[in-house]
Amino acid sequence: MGNSKSETSRQINNAAAPGTEPRYAAGCTVSVIIPTKNRPRDLSLVVQSLFEQTVRVSEVVIVDQSESDEGRMLVQSQFDESSRSGSSDVELRYIQDQSISGGAEARNYAMQIATGEIWLFLDDDVYLEPDFVERLLGAYDADPEATGVSGIITNYSAPAWSFRLWSGLFERGSFRDERQPIYWNADRLRNSKAIRVQRFGGGLMSFRADAIRGLRFDENLRGVCDGEDVDFCMQMKPRNPRLLIAPGARLIHNQSPSGRLQDHWVRRQSRASVFLYNKHWRRGIKDRLCFFWLLTGYAAVVSFSSLRRASLDPWRAFCEGVREGLVAR
Repeated sequence: MGNSKSETSRQINNAAAPGTEPRYAAGCTVSVIIPTKNRPRDLSLVVQSLFEQTVRVSEVVIVDQSESDEGRMLVQSQFDESSRSGSSDVELRYIQDQSISGGAEARNYAMQIATGEIWLFLDDDVYLEPDFVERLLGAYDADPEATGVSGIITNYSAPAWSFRLWSGLFERGSFRDERQPIYWNADRLRNSKAIRVQRFGGGLMSFRADAIRGLRFDENLRGVCDGEDVDFCMQMKPRNPRLLIAPGARLIHNQSPSGRLQDHWVRRQSRASVFLYNKHWRRGIKDRLCFFWLLTGYAAVVSFSSLRRASLDPWRAFCEGVREGLVAR
């Protein structure tokens, strides 16, 4: 499709059993928003998992930044195949535009055309369990005050004890990520009640559309950039959002290597930390102390890695991450 914007609408079925009525939260309609770039096979899998859901979504909005039409053709084929089965009532909106740069801009574009009452943001390399949408909507039913509901990633194993020790020591205050321990305990928490959190992961978060209408993902974050999901949640703070993780809404994150940084992990984390600190968490002496303590932790990690590898590449990755974080603010 080149650089031109195109939109294709098609009615599809979600493969629910014949005669099964969808069990929506108070009759809410759901728009699924998926930004994608150069991951046609991964995109096809997430669409397949949407077909397998026990409740139907209203529409799927895909914003594709790829150079080729392979993703569009695969998805269109899936939708055509489902349409031939007869009972189809979910709309596909497929936008392909190479001039869109990054997940933030793609999500903003999708929010302009999404029509559902709940917007579900998914990464293009996830695979949903069949009752994911049903469990998500069930959490809204159970808590009518919920502003947003996220699910749980089931294939994130607890990291090595050394990383957990480092994290517990250096990630303090706003920089402590409350989501990861929930993911690490996915099996134990399967039947737990929804857990209130302060932030979501961008690959599996949903919101009531009316609660976030008018907000935008920060387009200063170009390409693939950690932190855009946390930044979006932080923008909601004045509205006093009630954000929940529903452990029963489960998916696998396949973490496609396409489009990801391949150097030291500190680059991604330091970039996000610097960006978020400058935009949201630079409010007082406590925030400053937590931030500089975290930078000390990063410096310790890359110093050890550089000595072990006999290379300055980890230090270069750290410095590049800090620079990118400063540029993005």
